[in-house]
Amino acid sequence: MKKYMAIAAAAAALTLAGCSKVNLENYEKIEIGMDKTEVEAILGSADKCEEKTLHTNCIWGNKDKNIEITLVSDKVSLYSKTGLDAK
Repeated sequence: MKKYMAIAAAAAALTLAGCSKVNLENYEKIEIGMDKTEVEAILGSADKCEEKTLHTNCIWGNKDKNIEITLVSDKVSLYSKTGLDAK
């Protein structure tokens, strides 16, 4: 029984990894002025956020494929993408 549970857990992890929200379609939904909560509804929680004096930089994804957003007062002021080009 434990063997089947391990296989099911591995399959679920692989399925979730394949369904990343860091994609071009979701990137195109982001707009200047959008609240952080609206961004999180699209992308989920950020993988990393770094708070600065007047703004916060957040990254979703990894160094090869990501969406980076700069927030001022919890609103999108800048955003960019890496590795999300349409193929």
